[in-house]
Amino acid sequence: MDQNARVSANIKLVAEAAGVSRATVSRVMNGRSTVAPELAERVLAAASALDYAPSQVARSLALGRTSTIALIVPDLSNPMFQDVLRGLSQAAGEDGHRLLIAESNEHVEDEEVLALEARRRCDGVVLASPRLPTADLERLAPQLAPLVLINRKLPGVPSLSVDYAAGIQDLVAHLLSLGHRRIVYLAGPPASTSNRDRLDALLRLSQEGREFELIQVACGAMFENGHAVAGGVAASGATAAVAYNDMVAFGALSGLHELGVSVPGQISITGFDDIPFARFTTPPLTSAAVPRNTLGRRAWEQLRSQLDGHDGGGSADFRPRLLVRGSTGRTAEG
Repeated sequence: MDQNARVSANIKLVAEAAGVSRATVSRVMNGRSTVAPELAERVLAAASALDYAPSQVARSLALGRTSTIALIVPDLSNPMFQDVLRGLSQAAGEDGHRLLIAESNEHVEDEEVLALEARRRCDGVVLASPRLPTADLERLAPQLAPLVLINRKLPGVPSLSVDYAAGIQDLVAHLLSLGHRRIVYLAGPPASTSNRDRLDALLRLSQEGREFELIQVACGAMFENGHAVAGGVAASGATAAVAYNDMVAFGALSGLHELGVSVPGQISITGFDDIPFARFTTPPLTSAAVPRNTLGRRAWEQLRSQLDGHDGGGSADFRPRLLVRGSTGRTAEG
């Protein structure tokens, strides 16, 4: 068939060639199973002969689907979220779906607008570590469904969470085994649920006979936040610091190096997440590893389940894995 014929091929010509209605062609091309097998074969043969492929826009309108999903993250520069994104994008792509990404840049007030706009354009939404207050998230959840939450839980909404308390417990146990009894916590964003989980675990451990003093330093989630508080860490008298995440730990390592403070000779540093650069710092960073890529892939499985008319599979928790490296060592007394 010449090029002009291929350009002019449309659903009407396919219907005429197959001897069926245009509605039947539409049902076959959209993958619906309500057409008799012999009719479907005739339609597919005619479409192949005419080199016809349905318009993606028309197909989306017919199905009420865009084959696009959205991921909303608080900070795209954080490798933790980049790996979640990669796992989600790869898994969705394997099932023929595209991914739209939006970043709130840690601005809580932007999350609701971004999520609602994304849902208007997409078939479902994944919210990663949303900073929204619980009451607002509960109000929005029905409007965003199909919805999956990462690092946040709501009744009736499929979610994937990291057991931050368990990760903190392992980090503290490691530091105590090295003789540390004065520990400073470089706190994450106040609106972060995972920051509250970390802090609550630290407070519980310090108050339950663990025999260590906990110092809190307001910090943030970025490299520059950790760098900015390095002086305060050095002046705190702590022998160990637990950073909210690896990015903060990187900043603290850099700042302490500039101040001439030895790590781990004078102070030990731990991170959280085990992002890809953690083992390449000087010294390599002790951290709690989070299965970032797995979180993204599992999020797609939960979202796809909902798109297929199921409940999404409830909630799942992942325990971090302690990875001891050179940024932690024994105290002079330890």
